[in-house]
Amino acid sequence: MKILITGSKGFIGKNLRLALTEVGNYEILTFDRGDAPDLLVKLVHQSDYVVHLAGENRPIDPKCFQEGNVDLTQVLCQAIEKTGRLIPLIYSSSLQANDSKSLYAQSKRSAEAVIKALSESTKNPVLIYRLANVFGKWIRPNYNSVVGTFCYKIARGLPIQIHDENTVIQLIYIDDVIKDIIAHIKRSWSGSNIGEISPRYAITVGDLAKQLYEFKNSRDSLIIPRVGVGFIRALYSTYISYLPVEEFSYAVPKYGDERGDFVEMLKTPDAGQFSYFTALPGVTRGGHYHHSKTEKFLVISGRARFGFRHMITGEVYELFSSGDKPEIVETIPGWTHDITNIGNEKMVVMLWANEIYNRELPDTIASKV
Repeated sequence: MKILITGSKGFIGKNLRLALTEVGNYEILTFDRGDAPDLLVKLVHQSDYVVHLAGENRPIDPKCFQEGNVDLTQVLCQAIEKTGRLIPLIYSSSLQANDSKSLYAQSKRSAEAVIKALSESTKNPVLIYRLANVFGKWIRPNYNSVVGTFCYKIARGLPIQIHDENTVIQLIYIDDVIKDIIAHIKRSWSGSNIGEISPRYAITVGDLAKQLYEFKNSRDSLIIPRVGVGFIRALYSTYISYLPVEEFSYAVPKYGDERGDFVEMLKTPDAGQFSYFTALPGVTRGGHYHHSKTEKFLVISGRARFGFRHMITGEVYELFSSGDKPEIVETIPGWTHDITNIGNEKMVVMLWANEIYNRELPDTIASKV
């Protein structure tokens, strides 16, 4: 299938082009700013499908709204009609087309009318998305996206400007947009349709900035927000995509003594923290118990002996683990425990604790096994 993408070098276009290379045997044809209208007509005649993303939203000259949104769409629809074929057409309009009186919104409504007229006269399948503010990787900063602008500046330590922190913005994530477009490309449909992208997120400008600064500050505190699901997952991915290459890595604290090193990697608000430690041959670490705190140990390299003693019954237990056989060893509340390097080389052990270490309430009481 040959798919023509207008505006292929734009934010949505870049993401769509990449995604299409992952999901099927598609030949991508592109039409972009600066290309002649005659080329568009030629490309339409070669196409089996059209995704129309090209348009103007912040031109220097207001007349470009008509040229870039309405006139270009007319050329496209006339070309489709002249082929004599049904070429499914997907168009990215704007949520502003619902009720805004701006020149931009008017031009989007006019372009929609051209597309609907094509469908009515030829039965050509059309799908119109009235998109909220789309955010995600590769969106242009300092242009028309507060998310992109804030991410770019905060990632670089630059100041941001907020005129009204209580202003609510409606957002949709680029991956959800691309997923829905590709779903339509893969299936057969007809008629004139309005596309809906979900989920849609709402957030104030002030809360958006606050969340982005929390991402930035997590490198110092090591406390990562809940970035695994939903809006925060999408926003964190977007923020990270704006890091300059020299910020792809960052240092974490390292504590060392005669026993070895201890390094904290990551802390979470409510799911504990991750760290690792080393121990030289013959060194024993630990020798304490917890009332409620729990831990998971994973020996990455070396050989370890874990010792346990019940604080009431005095029952003792030992087990052995090594990097050759990955297994988790858990510490049990009420059992004092330690770990000894019984190998001939430095031992490296990964550690997860179910809570962030609190010096005032450590729940860590020294007691030899």
